Amino acid sequence: MHYKQNNKGSKTYVQGLRSFGNTLPRGVKGILKRNGYNYSEIISKWNMLVGKDISSCSYPKSIKMTKGNANGTLLLAVKRGDEITVEYSKKEIINKINSYFGYQLINEIRLQTFNSEIKKKESRHTLGKFTKNFEKKVNEIKSKNIRNSLSQLLDVIKND
Repeated sequence: MHYKQNNKGSKTYVQGLRSFGNTLPRGVKGILKRNGYNYSEIISKWNMLVGKDISSCSYPKSIKMTKGNANGTLLLAVKRGDEITVEYSKKEIINKINSYFGYQLINEIRLQTFNSEIKKKESRHTLGKFTKNFEKKVNEIKSKNIRNSLSQLLDVIKND
């Protein structure tokens, strides 16, 4: 067997075999040390962990961990008006997340509200600017069926 001196450290390895930690890129090592995989797991399983009622009005925004990788703080973004629902179910959310991971990952939940109605109003204003252009282009279409369908769609969008 050939023995090879590893350039990263003073340990010698059998040629071709390396420890798992040495094969990971630097960025991935940092994420694993900060428990980034826990955050991604919470995001991907959010509906299953907390249920439809809470997941429809909130989503995890960030997670802050202490050095011991336990007793973290979960920051939830909550729709304005639904804060009370999430506030009363904080302990339930903490218990569900901790039981999913098998240890006490989350100790505290903080809420941050966001306003979802502003985006809807802005989209209506931008559509109003372009409706005349859309109507002109729809009227230029030669196929009668497509023209009628698109004009009906524009009417529905305007009234919504």
